[in-house]
Amino acid sequence: MLDLDHIIAHALNEDIGDGDHTSLAVIPRETGGKAHLKIKDNGILAGIPVAEKIFQKIDPALEMTIFKKDGEKIRPDDIAFEIKGKIQSILSAERLVLNFMQRLSGIATETHRVVEQIRGLDTKILDTRKTTPNLRELEKYAVRIGGGFNHRMGLYDMIMIKDNHVDFAGGVVPAIESVHKYLKITGRKLKIEIEVRNFEELYEVITHGKVDRIMLDNFSPEDLADAIGIINREFETEASGGINLSNVRQYAETGVDFISIGSVTHNFRSLDMSLKAVIPSIWDDDQA
Repeated sequence: MLDLDHIIAHALNEDIGDGDHTSLAVIPRETGGKAHLKIKDNGILAGIPVAEKIFQKIDPALEMTIFKKDGEKIRPDDIAFEIKGKIQSILSAERLVLNFMQRLSGIATETHRVVEQIRGLDTKILDTRKTTPNLRELEKYAVRIGGGFNHRMGLYDMIMIKDNHVDFAGGVVPAIESVHKYLKITGRKLKIEIEVRNFEELYEVITHGKVDRIMLDNFSPEDLADAIGIINREFETEASGGINLSNVRQYAETGVDFISIGSVTHNFRSLDMSLKAVIPSIWDDDQA
């Protein structure tokens, strides 16, 4: 399970080390002020709870006022939040907050783009295990914020028989039977998915059964439509491989239950945003 406190502590240690010496040198210790997170891109916001936790970890006295919540559409010049307190603390947290929020918002935005392409259809968009080590739960959270769904969280929560498993096991049927033997011995109850690469393997799986979902890997939209017809709702279906923003609707229109797209967590563009100091104007009420 995610230990966000540990992740943040490690990240702060990596960035700050024995001190943010620039801020310590330039800013008097007790100087207060505020800054806001300015959005510079169109997209979907994600990471506000993470930012809150980082600020609290740095300095519990910091006060955060939130104007935009995770999942909201954002555009240039929007202000997501304001942070108030010791300037040294704000500056020490700045880069880590931006690193998380830009990345998570980028994932949420990319996922949202894909989901929008299949609006009105029943197919669900899934992520994969192609995530940044140690940040998987956060990145999969961002996928959900963008409207997608999570596939398995890791190797432990689902049986996923891939091509290498089939080849090393000696075929589709031996692989499936080995899984059932293992589950019986260990007493585990896990859903079983198997990847097929062609119609020959598909017919083997349908004939043998004993799985919950069939992943059709690198099928063309036309072949996928034929395969969905052959499966005839006897098993859940998932498409993967070579699916992107430009062709995802064509794949979804086949009636496949799920489409897994790894690019939403490994080939996205981080959203541009910045943490800017709020400088009081001489015309502000509190300066009059």
